[in-house]
Amino acid sequence: MTYISGFVVPVPNDNKAAYVASARKAWPLFKEYGALQHIEGWGDKVPAGKVTDFNRAVDLREGETVVFSWVLWPDKATSDACEASMQTDARWQQMDMPFDGKRMIFGGFEAIFDERA
Repeated sequence: MTYISGFVVPVPNDNKAAYVASARKAWPLFKEYGALQHIEGWGDKVPAGKVTDFNRAVDLREGETVVFSWVLWPDKATSDACEASMQTDARWQQMDMPFDGKRMIFGGFEAIFDERA
């Protein structure tokens, strides 16, 4: 089964174009390291919850939007190899980060159900 790297970040609205440019720059590297798909979703309907929500998860501030992203991998080993490359491949260090990385949440997920139309 596939493996998913998921990310949620607060991005200043003024940095939307820079964020998209950064994603476009990252995709060829993810692809080179074996990624099957890379999706970035700009928050459009991110309601406030009663107990928790995406906004609180990233300490969203005025003038920012929540971005929900994921990279699809063929397996965990491929994802882990790419993650390790971020310490050794200088191209990752050249990537722009047009958001506050301290408020990013991320994780890796083993796919347990995967159906497509």
